[in-house]
Amino acid sequence: MISATELLAEYRAGRLSPVEATKDALARIDELNGTLNGFCLVDADRALADAAESAERWRRGEPAGLLDGVPVSVKDLLLTKGWPTLRGSHTIDPDQLWDVDAPSVARLRDHHAVIIGKTTTPELGWKGVTDNPLTGVTRNPWDPTKTSGGSSGGAAAAVAAGMGTIALGTDGGGSVRIPASFSGVFGIKPTYGLVPIHPASPFGTLSHVGPLTWTVADAALALDVLSGVDSRDWSAGPRPVESFAASVEAPSVAGMRIAFSPTLGYASVDPEVAALVASAVEAFTELGAIVSMADPGFADPVEAFHVLWFSGAAASTAALSDEQRAGLDPGLREVREQGARFSALEYLEATATRAAVGRTMGEFHERYDLLVTPTMPIPAFAAGIESPTDGRWTGWTPFTYPFNMTQQPAATLPCGFTSAGLPVGLQVVGPRHADARVLAACAAFEQARPWQARVP
Repeated sequence: MISATELLAEYRAGRLSPVEATKDALARIDELNGTLNGFCLVDADRALADAAESAERWRRGEPAGLLDGVPVSVKDLLLTKGWPTLRGSHTIDPDQLWDVDAPSVARLRDHHAVIIGKTTTPELGWKGVTDNPLTGVTRNPWDPTKTSGGSSGGAAAAVAAGMGTIALGTDGGGSVRIPASFSGVFGIKPTYGLVPIHPASPFGTLSHVGPLTWTVADAALALDVLSGVDSRDWSAGPRPVESFAASVEAPSVAGMRIAFSPTLGYASVDPEVAALVASAVEAFTELGAIVSMADPGFADPVEAFHVLWFSGAAASTAALSDEQRAGLDPGLREVREQGARFSALEYLEATATRAAVGRTMGEFHERYDLLVTPTMPIPAFAAGIESPTDGRWTGWTPFTYPFNMTQQPAATLPCGFTSAGLPVGLQVVGPRHADARVLAACAAFEQARPWQARVP
């Protein structure tokens, strides 16, 4: 595996060209995608043409942008000019004009990344695993009988398997962090508004765009590219003054007040996962942080999240005909029907619960610089099912969706493997707008407990 920052160094030294890197990514896709189903669209000709143009710029010593020649992928929820965005659904007509880039995709083009294709998602991005009626089941590179997670499951599988170095994902309830944890890669959901979104998500301000990468430095570099204002997103924040890449150059957690919450006060965690996470947290103490056991103090907000999320599912399918709805993923059909029954009052009550959790976390971060938790309470389970037990996907994601409600930056990094060889993730959560702090802490952990030597 080679990271984006390493690729750029090789380009700069003339030891490797973007054409070679792109060919390698395409070869990995040819070899592995039939098993993993991480990509739903690959455009080799276009990617190689873009790589050749990049190679010429590097030959002249005139690279253009921070990602010039780096092979990347885009989740198939994000509009990409010239390619259909089908969102894993038969309900979207591919034969229409596709002439708009989402802001994040436009930023990739501005920085001359080589976009090799689009990665798989559950239908309309509705759940925490990746399978859909259009392209089937996406599988885990560490064990193809297991799920890669979701809804950015194709993105995680692509990075873990070396099918590109940076993958754009989205996260409305854990959809970057769940698959990153299950697939053994780094992923970050930035503060809401840091990366602009267009068109607006039907799931509202729960939904974030973030990168999945092999290293923390690659994610920081990606956020330097992706962040900032776009006139199409009324809720986007300003471009950060300082570089995220700079924040991870000499990372330190010395003196940081870090709270470790093994359960958030309400979650059940697999004993093997709990032990690996507890061991990983010791690294922060070794690095000079002041680590304390502390729960944030909010009750599980899952019912409020269901009102917000299921209402979004209803909105995303509102324009469909009865015939089209009948062909939806059965689970999506169930939650959109439930979401359609919620009243405006119930939605506002759920929003009030969201605000209360946000206020609790704001007060919590006056005492603690960061919160660390398990990312997932269980390792990856069988591919092709929504849940290993009865109930919705939210039943096994108790550590992720609360921080979509609060819009905080939350990252996951690999922290070990189960006895069955499946990755386990550690989640690092910061106050809103403290993305650089989260990245720095993750980079410090990465230096102390590197994970890149072990590959699928």
